[in-house]
Amino acid sequence: MVHYFTNARSPDRALAAIADPTRRAIVDRLARGPARISDVAADFPMTLTGFCKHVRVLERAGLVRRKRRGRENTLRLQPEPLRDVAEWVLQYREFWTERLGRLEQFFAARRAETKSKGE
Repeated sequence: MVHYFTNARSPDRALAAIADPTRRAIVDRLARGPARISDVAADFPMTLTGFCKHVRVLERAGLVRRKRRGRENTLRLQPEPLRDVAEWVLQYREFWTERLGRLEQFFAARRAETKSKGE
């Protein structure tokens, strides 16, 4: 697989990380506050090793920070990369709003046509 992650502020890594439903669920859980990795992992039907692979992807994307204290690992959400994703997505808001507005007008005209033919 080819990776083109050249810009540190690019939303690419975060988008790739949250493309997986397990990792989105981990992000959702950590949005409520920091938690021990074993506590978060307990909610998922997989081995701790498999869960830790998901956490490493989130760490590389800058979405999660792990703090080690002895044998205890605490995970904390780092939301900045999600802000970059949101900013990128919002660039297209005007585009979709305009398109959906036109679609709404089209259907309203069709309803009016159908209604006038039925009368």
